This record gives sequence, structure tokens and C-alpha cells, in this order.
Amino acid sequence: MALITKAPRGTEDKLPADIYKWHTVEKITRAIAESYGCKEIRTPAFEHTELFQRGIGGTTDVVQKEMYTFDDKKGRSLTLKPEGTAGAARAAIEHGLIAAALPLKLFYFTSCFRYEAPQSGRLREHRQFGVEVYGAVKPLADAEVICLANDVFIQLGLKNVQLEINSIGCSGCRGEYKKELIDFYKQQNLCNLCSERLERNPMRLLDCKSDSCREVNKNAPVITKYLCNGCEAHFTAVKSALTALGVSFTESPRLVRGLDYYTNTVFEFKSESLGAQDTVCAGGRYDGLIAELGGTPVAGLGFGMGLERLILVMQAQGLEFEPAKSCDLYIAALDSGAEITAAKLVKELRECGFWAETDLAGRGLGAQMKYADKLGARFSMVLGSNELSNGTAIIKNMQNGEKREVGLSAEKVKLCLIEF
Repeated sequence: MALITKAPRGTEDKLPADIYKWHTVEKITRAIAESYGCKEIRTPAFEHTELFQRGIGGTTDVVQKEMYTFDDKKGRSLTLKPEGTAGAARAAIEHGLIAAALPLKLFYFTSCFRYEAPQSGRLREHRQFGVEVYGAVKPLADAEVICLANDVFIQLGLKNVQLEINSIGCSGCRGEYKKELIDFYKQQNLCNLCSERLERNPMRLLDCKSDSCREVNKNAPVITKYLCNGCEAHFTAVKSALTALGVSFTESPRLVRGLDYYTNTVFEFKSESLGAQDTVCAGGRYDGLIAELGGTPVAGLGFGMGLERLILVMQAQGLEFEPAKSCDLYIAALDSGAEITAAKLVKELRECGFWAETDLAGRGLGAQMKYADKLGARFSMVLGSNELSNGTAIIKNMQNGEKREVGLSAEKVKLCLIEF
């Protein structure tokens, strides 16, 4: 019979043999976020399309080319979330979170969906760790958010991760810069998309992925020459704070990010281990987003970190993950009388936090022991009529073959497993 189906192109199954890698990364990122005072939030996988059109920006590649958008049965336009910030901001407004004590610090793990050409570390559904902070206006907040991401890389042991930062200013100081960009680009040969959006949003051209536009962008004007006094002072303070906190960085004057909600500080962490798709984390400040979505004006900033890319970097650098949990004890039952005793022992050991198993497939002793070996069981025990009569059994260390006799109670077996 033919295979029913396969996973859609650009998606990936996270299989039991590899899931421990995800557990390692999620455990460390969660612990670091919580140490910074962040609280977890979970938002829906899809939102009203308008949220992303208004929040991300109608001229961005994400909105124009990459979103999975559909109408529901009542004709309402919905979109699978292409990124996590807009949904978190919507939730903060809807539930009054930004009306409580500020700053509000949030983190999340979420799937993001973008219709892109699938590549290594760039899937159409990818997992993201994100942090969002609301109500923090000081430059030190920018540095703290960047430090949080940097701490993740340090804790995981990543090497040669480079931080690039820039300021794209505020709406006030970007006006003159946009005029300069338009004058510059009108003299260049641009791709069709960039030609269409030149007048509407010339800064988007700096983020174009086409080879021809990338070459043109090397000579484009830089925003830092047009920053107003306030934005320049903010950026200078961010750089000073990062230096004081021991975070190395490189200024990248043409870094703008691909989403319209950013203001002032933007940043990316890059790893050469990823090849062309080298960004493993990116973010910045978005002081106008909450107001754009209908909330009371509140400053905001944050980042998104691609977990697939993070794991790829760890693997490329030969870093260790926390080992996958293995079976503590496998109890092989030789007959129907021993099966119930084995099942009771297994249940009681599980209640004590042990991973215990017994036969559920009607196997003989040899097959059961092969199964225990495949499970990677640390210890095994055989139960038959003799063991039941004596009230004792032998626990065997599956690694070195050492054996010990133990009474048939969960407490005695537990102590033996701990001491053995």
C-alpha cells in the first residue's frame, strides 16, 4: 500500500531520538529568561491578518510574500503567525498587562510560519524563543535584552557568535535619511520589488535579499549620519552600557531588520557556523508598536531566537547536549503470575520518579532482554515463580554485569537503584 502522506515541504518532525537537544536548549533559555524576571506567555498559532499588516508593515517581505493567510468559514482573514512579537503585543493590550506594573517582561516558545525557500536552519515552520519587554525607555533596557540573548549563547557554550548593532532612529530623524535613500536608489538598477516600494518605504530596500540589490546596498547612505540628538544619545548610551557589561559588538550601519515596527536600536547575533543564513538571533526596540495596535503608547523592545539554527550551531561546534533520559529499570516477567507483581512494582517506582518498564507485548525472556537493551535500561530484573516464592530477585547492572539481590518491595528496589 502506498504511503498516505509526508510532512509538508519546509516542515520537520522532531523525533524522540533527537528531542533531548530541544529539551537542553529550552531548559537553558527558560532558566535565563526567568533569572531576568521574564514570565512566560503563550499566544495562538493564528491571528487576524490585520494584526500583522499593521504591526509588521504592509510593505515588508513578510507581509507581501511570506505569510500563510486564509479565510475562515465566515470569510474572516486569518494568518498563521510569521513572528512572535505582534501576537505578544496584542495579548498585552487585550488583557491589560501593560496597565499593570512596568516594565513588563515576557518570554515564549512558539512556532512561526513563513513561506520561504526551505534551507538548512530556515524552515517554513520554525521554532522560536522570544523575549519582549514593555515600559522600559532607558538605553540600559536595550543592553539588558541584548545581554539576555548573549547569556544564552554563553551558557550553551557557543563560540564565535558576533553581535552587530545599529540605530535606525525615530520617525523624526528618518525623514531626511529617506529622502537621501530615494535619491540614491533612483540612480541604481533595482529588482522589481524594490522598484515598486522605493517611494513607499525606501529603508526596506536595505533589507532586500536579491544579489543585485545587496551589491547596490554596499554604497547606500547610512542612517547614523542622520540621527537626531536624542536618538544619537540613546545609541551612544546603549553602546556604553554593552561595553560596561562586557558584551562585545560591531556597529553595522546598514542593519535595519525586515519589520517596520523597529525604532532606534536594532541588532543581530550571527554565527559563521550557519553559512549564508548566519543570523541566529535578532531584535531591537519598537516604541511605536503598542500604539499602532490600538494600545496606550508604551515603549517596547525584544528579540526572536531561532531554535533550529541554535541547535545547528551547537552541532557544528561539537557542543554537548544534556543526555536523553534512559530507562532506569526493566522488569522481565516469566509467567502470568509474575506479570501482576512486575506491573505493581513498575507503577510504584514510577510514582517515585523512576522510569520503569515491563513487558506489554507477550515476549519471551530473550526478546524482553533485547528490548531492555534497546531501551538503554540501566538495570534489569527477572521475575518468575522462584523469585515470587523467595520474595527476592536479582537486579543486574546492564553496563558492567554486576548483580545484587533485593527484596520485592518498591522501597527496597528504589534504595537499591539509588545505591547501586
